[in-house]
Amino acid sequence: MSTIAAMKGGFNDPAVDAAHGFRALLNAMAMPGAINDVTGAVPVAPLSVAAGVAILTLCDPETPVYLAPSHDTDAVRDWITFHTGAPFVGPSHAAFAIGTWEALMPLDQFPIGTPEYPDRSTTLIVEMDALAQTGATLRGPGIRETAQLNLPDAGAMADNAALFPLGVDFILTAGAQVAALPRSTKIGER
Repeated sequence: MSTIAAMKGGFNDPAVDAAHGFRALLNAMAMPGAINDVTGAVPVAPLSVAAGVAILTLCDPETPVYLAPSHDTDAVRDWITFHTGAPFVGPSHAAFAIGTWEALMPLDQFPIGTPEYPDRSTTLIVEMDALAQTGATLRGPGIRETAQLNLPDAGAMADNAALFPLGVDFILTAGAQVAALPRSTKIGER
């Protein structure tokens, strides 16, 4: 990838765009099952707009990132390096991991935190074809009664939630939409 191509697609107004991205991500985490629209980034393929916004908002030179095989390209590496300076690491040292569900498997390769430091876990940015408020039933903090969200693997995500307060968190992205599934969310069938 050319240096010029790597320099494109970041936030046009970094302070404002990052604030909007952070608000959308915060809303998604605070209200599991809610789908939020995001704008401001035009990342290189195969990154979606939403994944690009999440990376630009959450990553910096102190944030280790793992790229799953589906997203581990020179173009993606160059784009993330130019815009965030985030270092690339293996899955066992990642603060954030980016890729398709299949490419991010198995989940047990990522840190789930420790009883003393449950925050030392990985957040997976899972690229999906689409997000919809159908499918698995969600319950827990931030959800009035129940919510629904299509999940790539409700069983694996329910197993992860059973580890609470340990476990990984999920940011689900599709196009310019983002939703989240914190480890505190209970997952059941409809």
